[in-house]
Amino acid sequence: MKNIFSFLVLNAFLFTSNTGVAQSAKLKSVQVAVDQLKRAMISGDSIQLAMISSDYLSYGHSGGHVEGKFEFIEKISSGKSDFVSMDITEQSINIKGKTAIVRHLLNAATNDNGKPGNVKLFVMLVFLKEHGQWKMYARQAVKA
Repeated sequence: MKNIFSFLVLNAFLFTSNTGVAQSAKLKSVQVAVDQLKRAMISGDSIQLAMISSDYLSYGHSGGHVEGKFEFIEKISSGKSDFVSMDITEQSINIKGKTAIVRHLLNAATNDNGKPGNVKLFVMLVFLKEHGQWKMYARQAVKA
């Protein structure tokens, strides 16, 4: 009986350890996607923006305007919405299956249409794993 109990405890420990490793790898892969999004938004690279965005993107601004993928990419790549620098803090990532919810505080220097400014936003991103890649499916921001 003691051997069976020891076996069960050891298997439970190993399963928990392996699950933690798998979860850690998933967290890192979502963090990579967030970093790719950040770099693409700063550079304004339309190809990178397209690669990180789902075709079904719903991108909500703090002012209430909601865009799809095409509008989002056009605004960033044209400089209408220009992020000069971006600092992300207080980030949390929660993953369930092929869905990840990312929350963070975003502080950014902007140059929208050539007009310098700063924004401070609470952001929620939803990433879905599509064809093995994390894609931004939804984003909503509110003023901090």
